[in-house]
Amino acid sequence: MGASASRFIRRVASAPNAKGLFFSSSRSSATTKNGFLAPADVIPPVPSLAPSSSEKGTDSLETLSSSSSKGLNGMLAPPATAPVLSVKDRPNGKNESPGKVAFKRTYSSNSIKVREVEVGPSDFAKIRMLGKGDVGRVYLVREKKSKKLFAMKVLSKREMIERKKIKRALTEQEILATANHPFIVTLYHSFQSEGYLYFCMEYCMGGEFFRALQARPGKCLPEDGARFYAAEVVAALEYLHLMGFIYRDLKPENILLHQSGHIMLSDFDLAKQSNEPAGLPGMVHSEHNGLPLIDTMSCTANFRTNSFVGTEEYIAPEVIAAQGHTAAVDWWTLGILIYEMIYATTPFKGHERNDTFTNIRKAAVHFRDTPKVSQAAKDCIVRLLDKDERTRLGSRSGASEVKQHKWFVKTNWGLLRNTRPPIIPLPTANGAENGNFRHLKESNSLHLEEQILTPGGKSHSGAHGPSTLGADSADLFGAFSSVTLHYDGET
Repeated sequence: MGASASRFIRRVASAPNAKGLFFSSSRSSATTKNGFLAPADVIPPVPSLAPSSSEKGTDSLETLSSSSSKGLNGMLAPPATAPVLSVKDRPNGKNESPGKVAFKRTYSSNSIKVREVEVGPSDFAKIRMLGKGDVGRVYLVREKKSKKLFAMKVLSKREMIERKKIKRALTEQEILATANHPFIVTLYHSFQSEGYLYFCMEYCMGGEFFRALQARPGKCLPEDGARFYAAEVVAALEYLHLMGFIYRDLKPENILLHQSGHIMLSDFDLAKQSNEPAGLPGMVHSEHNGLPLIDTMSCTANFRTNSFVGTEEYIAPEVIAAQGHTAAVDWWTLGILIYEMIYATTPFKGHERNDTFTNIRKAAVHFRDTPKVSQAAKDCIVRLLDKDERTRLGSRSGASEVKQHKWFVKTNWGLLRNTRPPIIPLPTANGAENGNFRHLKESNSLHLEEQILTPGGKSHSGAHGPSTLGADSADLFGAFSSVTLHYDGET
């Protein structure tokens, strides 16, 4: 095996949380109740701030950042020339100061330290609601002790029971609690009260990518900008597939803009994992140049699921046909996303739902005369939107196959998060307000200070909490782990 191939495999092996993909044993045997992480009895100390020479290799996915903890009170747009340190890795969005000790946020399989949960609902002050769904809401909150801003997702246990969505919440926790990737939202705490589950996550000041697109001239991006964000999405999907998950809900509304302008995938409740353990990544060779490629499709073990999920204009034809679907659906949704970023609409949208589904199954992709788009971009979209999942771009070996497409030929995959993004969110005075969030009002306010932390879900919440859910509710949510996550390189 050549040196370049060897370096590439080492990168994948050390990529965020590539647990067990190249080796069967794990450094720690601790797992959560639902199969992943659980607090260890002894927490290894955080490595010294001064990196040793062995940490400075060119294959590392680590990035230097400032010595303060991750905050959200400012944003600094990097200069247009030369790769620079991503602001995402500068916790307060500030320049390095002379004399400050640098540390590293390490994106690797063993850099997450899991402890018993260190906070509860009453440790946060609610600022406003950022979003809402059928079983929960997302709030902008401030931790009272540290004054840090977080996005807190609060899910109603009663609604989850009624809508049979408990398993989805547990799946989301599995992903968030084990993911350690620059383009996937970071989870810091998860806990529960009698009536609710809580995910305390990194607050992305840039807001929803969908609303950022809507604010652009023509509600779209130039081709280069679309390619940049498509590349970051490919990297995130590759990571999820390596973990054995199919995302299944890619759309602009589920992409957040970090204060640096880089994207972060969120909302993993529709993600699906095979009942079988994730397979090892295989090795295939490029049909174009014979180079070895990592096969991430093997990590989902060709898993097929028959559930009808997704967003209407993004649903793949095999889902509509109820033929069952694999990880190839994620590459279909990528094709829809790229088209929407460039043309400000989806390619198969009809007047009615059934019209849209008919177009998805039968209509060819149509490209308008404007804006002018390269033939490589059109070819990439057409191949991603192949109605036959067996020949769709990405269906053979996954992300590595997509990365090899000629549209991405100038993409430097190793320096994506050190490259200036096309959209830089405007800095705000307090980091708490941004036009890319919807302005929502609560009909029934949730009082965090009256919710009591209940690791087993058996205690009672305050006067404003929901009534007792019943004796079986503790068992239903017993697999939900109350944990605090620490990441090497953050204090």
